Amino acid sequence: MVLLLSNYLLPTVVLLLSALSAHSFTTPSSSSTTTTTIRSRSSHLFTTANEQQKPNSAYDVLIIGSGIGGLSAAAILSKYGYSVALFESHYAPGGAAHGYSIQRPEGQFKFDTGPSFFSGLNSNYPAKSSNPLRTILDVIDEKVECIPYETFGLIFPEGEFVHSSKFGDCGGVIDQVSGNQGVDQWKKLMESMEPLAQAVAAMPTAAIRADPGVAVTAGMFLPNFAKLNPLENLKLTKPFKSIIDGANVNDGFITNWLDVLCFCLSGVPSDGTITAEMAMMMGEFYDEDAIMDCPVGGASAIVDALVRGIEKNGGSIFLKSHVDEIVIQDGKAMGVRVKNSDATIEAKKGVISNISVWDLMNSGIVDTSLLPEKFVNERKETPASPSFMHLHVGFKCSREELEQLQAHYIYMDDWNRSVTEEENCALISIPSVHDDSLAPENHAVLHIYTPATERYERWENVKRNSPEYKQLKEERSAFLWSVLEKVIPDIRERSVHHQVGTPLTHQRFLNRHRGTYGPAIYAGEASFPFPNTPVKNLLMCGDSCFPGIGVPAVAGSGLIAANSVSLDSIGKQLELLGTLK
Repeated sequence: MVLLLSNYLLPTVVLLLSALSAHSFTTPSSSSTTTTTIRSRSSHLFTTANEQQKPNSAYDVLIIGSGIGGLSAAAILSKYGYSVALFESHYAPGGAAHGYSIQRPEGQFKFDTGPSFFSGLNSNYPAKSSNPLRTILDVIDEKVECIPYETFGLIFPEGEFVHSSKFGDCGGVIDQVSGNQGVDQWKKLMESMEPLAQAVAAMPTAAIRADPGVAVTAGMFLPNFAKLNPLENLKLTKPFKSIIDGANVNDGFITNWLDVLCFCLSGVPSDGTITAEMAMMMGEFYDEDAIMDCPVGGASAIVDALVRGIEKNGGSIFLKSHVDEIVIQDGKAMGVRVKNSDATIEAKKGVISNISVWDLMNSGIVDTSLLPEKFVNERKETPASPSFMHLHVGFKCSREELEQLQAHYIYMDDWNRSVTEEENCALISIPSVHDDSLAPENHAVLHIYTPATERYERWENVKRNSPEYKQLKEERSAFLWSVLEKVIPDIRERSVHHQVGTPLTHQRFLNRHRGTYGPAIYAGEASFPFPNTPVKNLLMCGDSCFPGIGVPAVAGSGLIAANSVSLDSIGKQLELLGTLK
């Protein structure tokens, strides 16, 4: 069995991790440009989370950082029955997915600071075992109320279109732009993706772990691979562009669209995006019954659900609790020291870091002299994508007007310029199209951002709150306003509140290395690591551990890190696998 796993299954298992990011785009937090009362969006978390309570002297597992990865790990470990303490520096859990609200004379406006594009969360629809976040929510018996929808807008040089699962069908967007030749090429591409999607679906994310126990938990799914072609599975390692080229897709509109889609999902175009990621995504977007989900109350509703699951199973979350040091002795992670405390909180089973790989290696939280030099250098040199500009707007808009809009738009200015260039691509989210709870009556909220194209170097020597900073924010947000005006021409006049986020905002509020959008690891050139480190009982989770920058990527990393804490979790993991819908 172990030999079979080594030669056949494990390479596929590792590659399937890259599909985890195919369900959501991410966006940054923002900084205020107006004097308005700002509150945490999820205010009830302050009373249920253990902000005032002192932590115990020891827990089975300690988790640093409450991004979706850390919350996912804590939720699973608490469900397994381990004692868990999660430490968060910020005043609210969620990392990039936490929300905030502002109080205006018109009423309360609620904004997401991070992820805005979801699928597979709605409990009214069957779950896919390849969606780790949905798996976690089902296992901890927590639901996120979602409003389903099927379309979003495209604003391209060729014109304005409505995207749906019929994108490549006769009469769809490709037909409108490229005609029969484009439709035929798209059909061939989708046919070539079918066996790859089957390979991705053959292994539930929850079956994966990063220790020898994988022979038991993943091995039980070996029969699923019996009907699959091993040579097809090997394609999962390749850049997605190799699949496009192999299907003889050369239509300019199609290849341009796939570059944009890859870039939004992974932070790199199709020549750098691993095929396994797209094998999952193409099904999510283009299955006949494909839908997307709008979480009622925004992305922080997902955070709320995970927090409920952690706490009802005995886990503890400590806010405003910055970890200064991961204590390592004799090559083993022994515990952590929290700011303003000399005491070490013991980790009986392990420590999971949900901070980025760059910050783990550069912030001083670990004594890197205790780690192998090669490991430290490799992690420090993990390529980081650029940052992004971000704009939140609360604006006047009637329900009748909102019904004329799409909840999302993808904008591309010029196909002759790369999607990676500055001020060429933008993503818009208008959740008020579906969710009336986010803004006062006859008002709405939106956010727009430039994905992974804003250079940090422009900002690194600028002091926050200086006249230079204010001027630079106005200059760099002008592109975002101009894109918004293509959707809502009088958006400036309608605006009653706006905030601009910069790379420095993202760096400050999320402790994000250089405000990066995420890792920029190109398929075929390097690979993402498993959660393991050379330090015994020290694991990692988050987007710098696994391919992709979406919520399922980090949720999957947390799930796998949780499974890998101790071999004595195998029994609980097998029970979990038996409950999957």
